[in-house]
Amino acid sequence: MTSLVLPSMPSEDTSFAQLVSLACHDLRTPLATIYGFSRTLTRMTELGEPATKYLGMVGTASEQLGELLDELSLAARIQNGRYEPELRELDTRELAEGAVERLGSDRVAVAGSGGTVSVDVGATRRAISALAQCALRHGGLERVTVTAEGRELRIEPITPASAPVVLGQELRDLGAAVAVRLVEALAGSVSLEGETLVVRFSS
Repeated sequence: MTSLVLPSMPSEDTSFAQLVSLACHDLRTPLATIYGFSRTLTRMTELGEPATKYLGMVGTASEQLGELLDELSLAARIQNGRYEPELRELDTRELAEGAVERLGSDRVAVAGSGGTVSVDVGATRRAISALAQCALRHGGLERVTVTAEGRELRIEPITPASAPVVLGQELRDLGAAVAVRLVEALAGSVSLEGETLVVRFSS
């Protein structure tokens, strides 16, 4: 396991990051209970509609909350200088295709031949998908293209309105803000070249 120690932050910042990490940890138990019982109730054959539909919605919302907790916990660890990524080799093409799996082929197109990088696989998969989703949501777009070439991923088009949000400069999208911090914590970079968001990994 590789430990990345970021520059030290003021004590109040690290204390807040520790509180966020603690909150994320403590919230997982009640969330797991909600998710588990919603799944159990859904499997009970005597339940009919619309109860089954509503329980399905509760389960889906629980999964989404779990992902939000993952993002908050990751951001807190990066902020606190205690992010310890488990680095594994992965093809950037797989990262691009992961965005299709999460967002749908009607919303994301994939191009490029890819290349090998060493990343925190789960977190980086979420990060690329989050950047693509941010470009769609805040750009008012119906579809974006994610191109994987070597150690780079290029997401386009990026509209002027969405650019500062996708870059994490305007904090209006949690997924994108954490994604930028993750890539930088992995010694990579996220930049804008014209209407293209370029995500570069160092290795």
